[in-house]
Amino acid sequence: MASEDTKRDPYDFPREWEADVLLSDGGTVHLRPVIPSDADGLVAFHGRLSERTRYFRYFGAYPRIPQRDLERFSVVDHHDRVAFVALLGDDIVAVGRYERLEQGPSAEVAFVVDDAHQGRGLGSILLEHLAAAASESGLRRFVAEVLAENAAMVRVFRDAGYQVSREIEEGVLHLEFDIDPTEESLAVARSREQAAEARSVHNLLHPKSVAVIGASTDPTKIGYVALTNLLSADFAGTVYPVNPEHKSVRGVRAYPSVVDIPEDVDLALVAVPAEAVESVLDGALAKGVKTLLIVSGGFAEAGPHGLHAELRLVGEARAHGMRVVGPNALGVLNTDASVRLNATLAPRLPARGRTGFFCQSGALGTAILADAEARGLGLSTFVSAGNRADVSGNDLLQYWETDPATDLVLLYLESFGNPRKFARLARRLARTKPVVAVKSGRHAVRPQLAATSAEVDESSVQALFEQAGVVRVDTLAQLFDTALVFAHQPLPAGPRVAIVGNSSAIGLLAADTARAHGLRLTADPVDVGPQASPEEFAAAVREALNSPETDALVVVFVPPLAIPGTAYARALREAVVEMDKNKPIVSTFLAVEGVPDELAVLSEDGVPTRGSVPSYPSPERAVNALARVVRYAAWRQRPQGNLVRPAGLHAEQAQVIVRELLAGEDGKTTLLSDDDVVRLLGCYGIDVVPFRVASSADEAVKSAEELGFPVTLKAVDERLRGRPDLAGVRLDLSSVDGVRRAYADLREISHDDEVYVQRMAPKGISCVVGLQDDPSFGTLVSFGLSGLVSTLLGDRAYRAVPLTDVDAATLLREPRTSPLLTGYRGDEPADLAALQDIVLRVAALAEDNPEVRSMTLDPILASPDGAFVANARIVLGPPPSRPDTGPRRLRPINAPT
Repeated sequence: MASEDTKRDPYDFPREWEADVLLSDGGTVHLRPVIPSDADGLVAFHGRLSERTRYFRYFGAYPRIPQRDLERFSVVDHHDRVAFVALLGDDIVAVGRYERLEQGPSAEVAFVVDDAHQGRGLGSILLEHLAAAASESGLRRFVAEVLAENAAMVRVFRDAGYQVSREIEEGVLHLEFDIDPTEESLAVARSREQAAEARSVHNLLHPKSVAVIGASTDPTKIGYVALTNLLSADFAGTVYPVNPEHKSVRGVRAYPSVVDIPEDVDLALVAVPAEAVESVLDGALAKGVKTLLIVSGGFAEAGPHGLHAELRLVGEARAHGMRVVGPNALGVLNTDASVRLNATLAPRLPARGRTGFFCQSGALGTAILADAEARGLGLSTFVSAGNRADVSGNDLLQYWETDPATDLVLLYLESFGNPRKFARLARRLARTKPVVAVKSGRHAVRPQLAATSAEVDESSVQALFEQAGVVRVDTLAQLFDTALVFAHQPLPAGPRVAIVGNSSAIGLLAADTARAHGLRLTADPVDVGPQASPEEFAAAVREALNSPETDALVVVFVPPLAIPGTAYARALREAVVEMDKNKPIVSTFLAVEGVPDELAVLSEDGVPTRGSVPSYPSPERAVNALARVVRYAAWRQRPQGNLVRPAGLHAEQAQVIVRELLAGEDGKTTLLSDDDVVRLLGCYGIDVVPFRVASSADEAVKSAEELGFPVTLKAVDERLRGRPDLAGVRLDLSSVDGVRRAYADLREISHDDEVYVQRMAPKGISCVVGLQDDPSFGTLVSFGLSGLVSTLLGDRAYRAVPLTDVDAATLLREPRTSPLLTGYRGDEPADLAALQDIVLRVAALAEDNPEVRSMTLDPILASPDGAFVANARIVLGPPPSRPDTGPRRLRPINAPT
């Protein structure tokens, strides 16, 4: 039974335990703790179970639930006895529960899944959420009794990534395992998350049937446009117009409602006014539609009432197993010859290619598709998600990672719904496929971040994108410029660039741009002269490509008057194809933007493919695009590093402290006291140099004697923080008289009766490590040297959480003043390993405790003897959005997008 201090109202469960979750087949269910009013639902659920399933769960026939058991199953304390129900609509489809054993750290766990929903991953989901709830309640271990013949249940425990011990007696397996997350269990959860999210997007992009709800006979209506585009693309599946007033639309039989369609519907494209969408949803839910694509506007973008309708819509859809694209979306398309899906408001299906494109803006979507076609960039898939109420860019990253038809990913982003998850997914995807992103709204800070976010300088923004392997560009033009190189050319082996052309002036422009981007010229630009023949021009190209000093080639060309430029273009293409040197080539050719026919290598479909040479209107744009590709290739060649958690971390203890300190704060931010700072940092092995607070000279002397001379005195007064000249930092006090004099001096300049007395740390270089919120990247770890000069110059480096060991090492070396730590002018180097250890511990603290909204360790004294934290400041508050931690769940529908 629960102790008196843990008993709670059985209806009053922790709200953060409630979640929408994605199953292995891409469908959704709603997960929440059981409440007493679920009793009838539990009875109905039990009645649907087969005799075999009941036998496996209860070790006997158990045909009905006795009233005593029903009360026990439905009334729990949400601490020692916890149960979760998985709901599909109003129906319970799975139940998982644990019960603490003898007030100890262990609990018995069990779950059962409706026969119709077995094999969808519900057992694994329940185990993850039960383990997370148990950890919060102080449990450390699960035990389970499973019939040896119940292979599916045994597999759930075996494949979860925990170290499971097992014993068998009389056909019953006794299983035990610690529930603390392990590297293997986290990897298993991430892998299952990736598979489920990819599957849900696959369902969206590979429908066998599409219903157009709101299909119209009026060419001015979007329902007419949507149906026309589907039919014009020659969709490989079945199209069902839904229109209650007509028997057919555009020659295709129509149905009064989606529920009247005789076959299954995979995708429903909704093109009715916003006020009618809710009634459409009812029919889609009844029909069991897998995905809802809403191109209608009038939701969150229209104001509070629209936002409320949007949240209600997505909540209902998810609860009934359905995912939503939009509202206010342009639509989705798939150019695969076996699909040919154009479920967008754009008139034409793009050429087949190997590039996936995600954008938020429906207004820009049509222009993006037209621009891709004009430049000769084929697409594999395209999603314009509009308001992103449900399906987001992160879902598409999961899909494209394993999509064999996609080699390049392009993103047009206005914001990140879950920045930590984006960084994690992008870093993983970019190791095999380039990710190029336009990020608009860079300086727009959400209100809930305003108190704890800080401006990050532009070079650091670039570094943060590069940390994740994302190629960041500022405009759509730059996005396509860069994409053309990635889509058609190989990655370079290094930064050495050769330039060949027939104009010295244009060649010098290309050379200047290359040097500005840090590219290395193999030699001065080669100028074949305006009178050179196509053969001579091609010979110069061959010579440059043959050189072992060349990693990439820039070709600049001005058409001569005597010979058509197309002859030179064909000569260039033939030379490149013939040599096949696997070196990227960009060109400024014929003033053409994109891939001209003469420079194109065509696929079987007749569209430009690998080996085509992209052309740009100016040499600067050509070299800019190449430079981004060179930087990405260098990132991919660098060691990836490992996500490191230093030894001696106590995350559970830290969470207890955080919850205790935030109790009763009602969503406010809280500046921690010095003692609480020490307690929280101590959970992560970060020691603050010992100190005492003294309010008299005698107390200061006593504190100094307890700490051991020499000591430092510092003012407690907040107004003196950051003023070492006034606050008394680094006063070397080795005697009682010195302490008394220093105390008197500080009292004169301070408005506070109290001063800090701190043991003297070894002399070293003052550094600062911090945590802060950022609207684009989530939690950032920063590093720099302390002092007004570094602050004035903005000499800080940033990395996004989570950090690898490589991230931590490069973070320390990035500030311009960092040479002071490595033996500048013959000084003895500081212990960088100790500093790196602190950085990794700070990153782990941020990862485990998103309630830490900001933190500053300043100063950290870095010396050859180690790194010593002399002062720390921590602010707690509610996390700005769901962090990328804990059991798998979809982004809450009320989270910022």
